[in-house]
Amino acid sequence: MEAQHIDEAACRTFRLAAELAGKKWNAAILLAMARGADRFSSIAVAIDGISDRLLTARLRELELHDLISREVVPTVPVQVLYRLTPAGSDLIRILHPLVQWSQRWDQTPAEATAPA
Repeated sequence: MEAQHIDEAACRTFRLAAELAGKKWNAAILLAMARGADRFSSIAVAIDGISDRLLTARLRELELHDLISREVVPTVPVQVLYRLTPAGSDLIRILHPLVQWSQRWDQTPAEATAPA
């Protein structure tokens, strides 16, 4: 079998994308938003265990990478709405098969599911 050339630039780009999507909480945030959560509080409620401080940091990171947008609505009190961008929606389409795969093959280590 002939060795295939690996495109280093493509590998770097893929690695960065995989690290962003795989960073703890990022996929959960995107999936919560895909299911309709569009405010900080609704995203926080949808994701069990994330702190407000960490959710704030992850939302800023996802916005920086153009996966979500943030809109300030000038109401009293001020509302902030988060929405998936086209890039974020594309990523969700890619993540769904991964979620299905993980459910099918349950990649949770046995010791993590064993009763204490």
